[in-house]
Amino acid sequence: MANDLDTLKDETLAALKQASTHGEWDAVRVGTLGRSGKLTGLLRQLGSFPHEERKERGQALNRLRDELTALIEQRGREIEELALQQRLAEETVDITQPPAPAPAGLIHPVSRTIEEITTIFGAMDFHVAEGPDIESQWHNFSALNTPEHHPARTEQDTFYLPAAGEGEDLRVLRTQTSGVQVRTMLGEKPPIRIIAPGRTYRADHDATHSPMFHQCEGLVIEKGITLGHLKGCLTEFLRAFFGQPDLPVRFRASYFPFTEPSMEIDIGWSRETGVIGAGADWLEVLGAGMVHARVLSNCGLDPAEWQGFAFGMGIERLAMLKNGITDLRSFYESDLRWLRHYGFSSLSPATLTEGF
Repeated sequence: MANDLDTLKDETLAALKQASTHGEWDAVRVGTLGRSGKLTGLLRQLGSFPHEERKERGQALNRLRDELTALIEQRGREIEELALQQRLAEETVDITQPPAPAPAGLIHPVSRTIEEITTIFGAMDFHVAEGPDIESQWHNFSALNTPEHHPARTEQDTFYLPAAGEGEDLRVLRTQTSGVQVRTMLGEKPPIRIIAPGRTYRADHDATHSPMFHQCEGLVIEKGITLGHLKGCLTEFLRAFFGQPDLPVRFRASYFPFTEPSMEIDIGWSRETGVIGAGADWLEVLGAGMVHARVLSNCGLDPAEWQGFAFGMGIERLAMLKNGITDLRSFYESDLRWLRHYGFSSLSPATLTEGF
């Protein structure tokens, strides 16, 4: 009677020893203790034994069932522990090793250029001012001494939008961020030092012009401001931006309706090689001038008491010159290959110590 029970025990122990996965262990458990298992089959046969043997065999089967159940559960815990240790070994992270590079975006050259401009002028105590992209004609033109017959107000150069209300003038997509200067002079008391970077819009589109582009304009209003302050401020800016302490800078007389005198600013440049600061050629990069007395009056300031200068520059143009970009349209084509080439790491912010 004991032989078949000993055989079942030995077979079960051997199978448990060979089981190394949860699936193999579960097969042994079901094959022994399940509804169709070997031990269950022996228990079902108990009724066929003579009465005098049935009690003794039943006790032996119960003891075997308890023993095998304990052994099977113990082996199950061992297999789970081995699986856990194996998983931990496979997933162990060596914290002394550098991490795998994570995908990261890059800063667009336009955003980076605005950041650099803001950093440089911020060191000169300028702050950033903002205004709406949709402007009234008064803020965009009239307040800036640009009369209705001026060519800049034609539909060939300006995008016009429906009026805000009945009887009002058509609105425009701002052609310059000078409207921010007007709003600042109307809303703040001098002294004023601001730059106004932002989107602007003009009806023009080719390799060097876009119907939407970015400008940064600046304004200084204080007592006793002279042309010398303008020249010193913009010379220092250009030399810091291009990272050349001795960059040649030239001021030429020009005309803008909102400044008097007006001028354009050139930097030294080689037409042959395209290198900034080299050669005997000149390249225009900025427009500037002393704020026109009529503009000051339009904004509620007394020209006899307050003076100032204003300037403006194209963000894309500066980015193209500094980074060797030849086609303006590539800024807006959403080409990841182009951005990976010309983009900037978000972990490398613009600082004055970089010496742009």
